[in-house]
Amino acid sequence: MPGDDRAESLADYSAAPRLELDQLLTQLIDRAQDVVAARDRLRGLLRANRLIIGDLALPVVLRRIAEAARDLVQARYAALGVLGPDGGLEQFIHVGVDDETVARIGHLPEGKGLLGALIDDPRPIRLANLADDPRSVGFPEGHPAMSCFLGVPIRIRDEVYGNLYLTEREGGPFTAEDEELVAALAATAASAIDNARLYAEAGRRQRWLEASTEITRQLLSSEGEPPLSVIARRLHEMADADVVAVVLPTADPQRLMVEVATGEQAAQLTALSYPVEDTIAGVAINTGRPVLVGDVTQQQSYLVHLAQLTPVGPMMALPLLGTQGSRGAVLVARVPGRHRFNEADLDIATTFAQHAAVALELADARADQQRMMLLEDRDRIARDLHDHVIQRLFAAGLGVQSVAASAGSDSGASRLNTIVDDLDETIRQVRTTIFELRGPLTPQPSTVRSQVVDVIDEVVPMLGFSPALRFTGPVDTVVPDEVAGDLIAVVREALSNIARHAHASAAAVEVTATPAQLTVDVTDNGVGIGESKRRSGLANLARRAERYGGSLTLPDHEGTQLRWTIPLK
Repeated sequence: MPGDDRAESLADYSAAPRLELDQLLTQLIDRAQDVVAARDRLRGLLRANRLIIGDLALPVVLRRIAEAARDLVQARYAALGVLGPDGGLEQFIHVGVDDETVARIGHLPEGKGLLGALIDDPRPIRLANLADDPRSVGFPEGHPAMSCFLGVPIRIRDEVYGNLYLTEREGGPFTAEDEELVAALAATAASAIDNARLYAEAGRRQRWLEASTEITRQLLSSEGEPPLSVIARRLHEMADADVVAVVLPTADPQRLMVEVATGEQAAQLTALSYPVEDTIAGVAINTGRPVLVGDVTQQQSYLVHLAQLTPVGPMMALPLLGTQGSRGAVLVARVPGRHRFNEADLDIATTFAQHAAVALELADARADQQRMMLLEDRDRIARDLHDHVIQRLFAAGLGVQSVAASAGSDSGASRLNTIVDDLDETIRQVRTTIFELRGPLTPQPSTVRSQVVDVIDEVVPMLGFSPALRFTGPVDTVVPDEVAGDLIAVVREALSNIARHAHASAAAVEVTATPAQLTVDVTDNGVGIGESKRRSGLANLARRAERYGGSLTLPDHEGTQLRWTIPLK
């Protein structure tokens, strides 16, 4: 009927606006939900930012970054890979995988396959399915299944520090919005990492400075550990090293020796000697510049002889520079597999080594100053003995001698002359003491005096007593090297004869040298030469004297006085 058709038309007409209104309301609700979701995600990003900037300890910051990224995009697994100097992954901080699963997986990723692609080309990678990408090399046995993937680089200024890896998002593959959120988080993470690194470096520098101050104070102290031991011990602690060795040049300029070592195989490394050519220590000593090696086992440039006794991986060689050039080098090493030393470590350790070298120079200067003070004191004593004591003794001797000349009785004059002889002998002994005081501070093994002393020490067990020894004149200065051997032979033969034949209880050796003549007097209180016909030893001494135009005399009386005299030209 016409009326019914009209009613239906009116109903259809009124239903159309309602349908459009429902659609608009639905769209509005969807938009509102999107806004709420975006707000929630922005709030999540802000929470994540606050989380990662809330600490300055770098290991804590790195783990928080991985945790914040996982929570931000509802991923099941997240990881942060830190790039090493060789371009691979030096550290791999992961969250979402339990310890048991990690143990089953074994070796952590090294930065190959898809992870390596993000390293080679540091731009975000977003995949709906890992298996569809040809760069994916699969998973090791025991690795949990993973499908979708999102990788974003972390840049600190122009440097790529590392990458964020995310997999297994709840609700499906990662979206472009997820990528933007993680990229924004990575920017904040870069700032947090940079601040944490600067904070850690400042802390390390402060500790190194404190160690440098401590070592300088201890090296300048007269007590405590030897200086090189202090340097090695403090470097071992501050550099987190496994072995530290202080290497010094030897008397042979072509060889080096480990003077002090700490850490792994320290006892075996100490006193290790090896050729300097092509060694990392030799390069540091010869150039005066530090050397940094990422891994000793993977380089062919330098020889590292320490590796013969202990495993060595990352290494630094630090020169010890003094006023006269390099005094030596310090080798600081870690075992293979540990994290490498970086340029900041090298810079700080080099500064420490320079402080240590300066402290060594100051310690040597202090020792030289003390030696000079001792020499000056000895010279003053020698002057006082010469200018005052000897003159007074000489005057006293003259006075006694004049009294003896005017003495009426022979016995009184004889006693006074004996006193004069004693004074003369005292004067000779004082002069010997003066010469010794003005000689070297420490006896030199090659001097005539020290060789004579050594001979006497040799025969003391044979004699049963220690002979008196006296030097008169500049023995070490005027006796030529070719004569010194004969002089030593004379003293040894004379004392040996006393030990074998004289039955003496006392003996004396006096070596007198002038620019013109050398005389050796050996006396004892024994039974004399006797009637023995075996005098081959004395004949040898006579021939030694005749070779130089000298003589050997043996006065015949109770006891023995041997005099060996030669001219000096």
